[in-house]
Amino acid sequence: MRNADLTFLSFYPFPSRVVPVDSKQRALGIYDLAFKPDGTQLIIAAGNRLLVYDTSDGTLIQPLKGHKDTVYCVAYAKDGKRFASGSADKSVIIWTSKLEGILKYTHNDSIQCVSYNPVTHQLASCSSSDFGLWSPEQKSVSKHKSSSKITCCSWTNDGQYLALGMFNGIVSIRNKNGEEKVKIERPGGSLSPVWSICWNPSRDEHNDILAVADWGQRLSFFQLSGKQIGKDRVLNFDPCCVSYFSKGEYVLMGGSDKQVSLYTKDGVRLGTIGDQSSWVWTCKVKPDSNYVAIGCQDGTISFYQLIFSTVHGLYKDRYAYRDSMTDVIVQHLITEQKVRIKCRELVKKIAIYKNRLAIQLPEKILIYELYSDDSSDMHYRVKEKIAKKFECNLLVVCSDHIILCQEKRLQCLSFNGVKEREWLMESLIRYIKVIGGPSGREGLLVGLKNGQILKIFVDNLFAIVLLKQSTAVRCLDMSASRNKLAVVDENDTCLVYDIHTKELLFQEPNANSVAWNTQCEDMLCFSGGGYLNIKASNFPVHQQKLQGFVVGYNGSKIFCLHVFSMSAVEVPQSAPMYQYLERKMFKEAYQIACLGVTDTDWKELAMEALEGLEFETAKKDFLGSGDPKNTKMLITKQADWAKNINEPKAAVEMYISAGEHMKAIEISGDHGWVDMLIDIARKLDKAEREPLSKCAYYFKRLDNHGYAAETYMKIGDLKALVHLHVETQHWEEAFSLSEKHPEFKDDVYVPYAQWLAENDRFEEAQKAFHKAGRQSEAVKVLEQLTHNAVVESRFNDAAYYYWMLSMQCLDIAQENEQQKTEMLQKFHHFQHLAELYHVYHSIHRYTEEPFSFHLPETLFNISRFLLHSLTKETPLGISKVNTLFALAKQSKALGAYKLARHAYEKLQGLQIPARFQKSIELGSLTIRSKPFHDSEELVPLCYRCSTNNPLLNNLGNVCINCRQPFVFSASSYEVLHLVEFYLEEGITDEEAVALIDLEAPRLKKREDKWQEMASDGAQTLRFDDNTDIIEEDDPFTAKLSFEQGGSEFVPVIVNRAVLRSMSRRDVLIKRWPKPLQWQYFRSLLPDASITMCPTCFQMFHSEDYELLVLQHNCCPYCRRRIDESNQ
Repeated sequence: MRNADLTFLSFYPFPSRVVPVDSKQRALGIYDLAFKPDGTQLIIAAGNRLLVYDTSDGTLIQPLKGHKDTVYCVAYAKDGKRFASGSADKSVIIWTSKLEGILKYTHNDSIQCVSYNPVTHQLASCSSSDFGLWSPEQKSVSKHKSSSKITCCSWTNDGQYLALGMFNGIVSIRNKNGEEKVKIERPGGSLSPVWSICWNPSRDEHNDILAVADWGQRLSFFQLSGKQIGKDRVLNFDPCCVSYFSKGEYVLMGGSDKQVSLYTKDGVRLGTIGDQSSWVWTCKVKPDSNYVAIGCQDGTISFYQLIFSTVHGLYKDRYAYRDSMTDVIVQHLITEQKVRIKCRELVKKIAIYKNRLAIQLPEKILIYELYSDDSSDMHYRVKEKIAKKFECNLLVVCSDHIILCQEKRLQCLSFNGVKEREWLMESLIRYIKVIGGPSGREGLLVGLKNGQILKIFVDNLFAIVLLKQSTAVRCLDMSASRNKLAVVDENDTCLVYDIHTKELLFQEPNANSVAWNTQCEDMLCFSGGGYLNIKASNFPVHQQKLQGFVVGYNGSKIFCLHVFSMSAVEVPQSAPMYQYLERKMFKEAYQIACLGVTDTDWKELAMEALEGLEFETAKKDFLGSGDPKNTKMLITKQADWAKNINEPKAAVEMYISAGEHMKAIEISGDHGWVDMLIDIARKLDKAEREPLSKCAYYFKRLDNHGYAAETYMKIGDLKALVHLHVETQHWEEAFSLSEKHPEFKDDVYVPYAQWLAENDRFEEAQKAFHKAGRQSEAVKVLEQLTHNAVVESRFNDAAYYYWMLSMQCLDIAQENEQQKTEMLQKFHHFQHLAELYHVYHSIHRYTEEPFSFHLPETLFNISRFLLHSLTKETPLGISKVNTLFALAKQSKALGAYKLARHAYEKLQGLQIPARFQKSIELGSLTIRSKPFHDSEELVPLCYRCSTNNPLLNNLGNVCINCRQPFVFSASSYEVLHLVEFYLEEGITDEEAVALIDLEAPRLKKREDKWQEMASDGAQTLRFDDNTDIIEEDDPFTAKLSFEQGGSEFVPVIVNRAVLRSMSRRDVLIKRWPKPLQWQYFRSLLPDASITMCPTCFQMFHSEDYELLVLQHNCCPYCRRRIDESNQ
């Protein structure tokens, strides 16, 4: 830990302080001075003469006479060819660099200041009443009046503008022609005369900045625009001169306080350069140097050299140092990150330790801490402030304390400023360093001038003497394990001791600082004489050139302080590695190589280790060298060796360490080592798709599907994951994946359907095909299912499958416009077949099973319905014999003797199975004994036209009179009291439903009638819509007794008025999906309840439907479960 305060060194190249005198030996006041631009000469205005001094040794070169009165000002041109002087005699003299006067011109008043334009070398000369502008190419001087006495002037860096400071407190900024562009008025006016001004010479500033010092005792800064920068700085003295130092970084100022002080460019006072015995009228900086010349009222000329000492602190890879005197920069030596902390006061001391930073300012100490424990965090915040003034030589900070070093005394203070402990040493403390330890109990390493080295713990009053040597300590460091101590003494010798035995292990000359390697116990480095010395163990020292001081050694990085900058130097550790290698110390050589060596060094180490049969070290070395060829060679040797001793697991580990994952996976997979495969798969990066895919392949082969799925998920191969779930028949996972990613629907549902079909789960297979959008496959499965059901006489299943087929055809018709017509035809055909097989199921059970499950009336109705439906062709599996047989028996039982006789006669013309032969022959004979007529109770009634229809109807299931199709109950097959009606053109389904829902009340009876109309060969029955008054008897209740004019069916078409008259409970609507149209039915007996299935739209007497649902827990026709939504 090295830190020091700001130091100013006074330097006199003159034999003594120069005090010019006149002929009467009176001291002459020095009002101005100027350096020649190359710095070789100093021109001084002393009395009525100019004195020219040599700056190298302080000798007077020549006095220049030309003025008749006191010389107030002098200025040198930037090109160094001429200089000018102004006097109380109202004249300005131009002098050459050879000290010859070449031109003289005058003003009306005494000359107060002169200044050369830095670019055009135009001279500005200012008097009490005007100012003039002169250039060598001009014959005359261009003069401009001034409202007040001009006390000072200064040109901008680019020579475009001239600033004039005046006695009335005004700063006037003029262009090169003398025209005023900006006017700055100081608050004090004539009470604050502007006595000195100067533009900042820095090229880094974005704006021109003017420093203004007035006798209102204030220092201010302004932009060229006249805008003030910051606030006025109170000086507490009358300033007589202002000038910038070190390219604009600092400001020098002197005046009535009889001293020259140093300020930051923002106006923060840093310290005193030199105290004088009288007012300081002028101070100027020697060009391109750190020398300052001062001229005083008593004639004293002083020459000072300013040296800015390094104030800094270091802990491991963090280096904190002072910048611009008032800022602290913390630098991370590894990441090269930097952070600036602005203190706005002179920084006197800096200390850094772990996450703590201590900064001593003139009146306080600030303790900072890091925001987080992150090793790369560079954000500091104030933790504590100790508002006390301390005087110390060295400052150290710990986790909870600060340590102040004052000569022989060490003081330990808490962060609250309370002194907790104090140690008094035998001799001056030369070096102090924190060596770590628990928080609040850190250890300090202290070196004294008398050669004593101590260890102090901040929580312990007693210091531990580690050892005592005869020479003074300059630098100290302790090894990582705290077993060895390195000391640099005042004789530039580096001595290394064993702390426990106090034995001197070795010593090396030419050392100015020393540092142990924090990662290797036996390595240290020391610097001195322009060389860096690295020593490992007891081997000879390896040298290389290096300027500066070694302050840290971490791995292959050496932290070096050169002048004011800290840098991290990367030093290959090749030399010490070869030293270990020569002695066949392979493991030690490998440890050194890990700190940082070249690829060639790694290869050499690997080959040496291989020859020495150190396979493990060689493997690590080849990996370190990064040479694939050598790595493969080593792996081959190791794999062969592992194979020979039958150790495939060792071979796998070697391949993994070498990055040959494919080979490691193949061996593990072939041996069935799932654990190793899991380990490899989880360690691999997701970008390594090929080895991960190989892992997944082996997981599948070894029936570890969960790990295979995890691997596919890692590489994001969703398709492979889907196929895995399908192959392993994990259908739930497959379905879940397909829901999130619909593009895989086919990949899931098609194999699922095939699997279902293979496992004789055809119904589920059909649904799966349908869900996958494979309508053709779904239809094929259904057709096969239907055929099988018919062949196996499962007519109820056949009916269900045909119904499903019809709905599939309807779906295809919706999706495919080209197949729409064909699919709609199939839809109606399959619906018809579904109904036939549904009713035939009951007849088949009646004829095949010993007990009947239906009432005679139901079988009678079913038989009639079936015979009426089989007018054209008989579908596969349906027997007309069974149908007629059932009809004959039930007709006879119910008293329909005429129909029974007809049925028996029909049976005589058919091939009768032997088991029915006797029963039919007997029935044919006995029926002849019965009357030749049918019971009137059985005759079906048409609810539209109230016509009694014959039991056997040649037209089929329609009325013989009005041709209105009968609507049957899907359970008892009785004719339901429903009449289908159609909407008038222009009425939409939505409008119709809305009108029906209105349920408008009926008005008085009118004589409106149903009207029969004939046009284009078609007959239509419609209700007249010429009035809004609806009659009491609507078309469904009126008795239509008219002679049918033709054989075509005349539908009931209703208009809006009729729809409004209907009650919602009397209307049933089959809401078919597109492209089918909705069907509307009107109940003519509202008290007799009818239920319609919302899926298949079959009608039932409500009591029958409820009973069947209770029996089967579903619709008896479409098998829709009662807990399903009505879709």
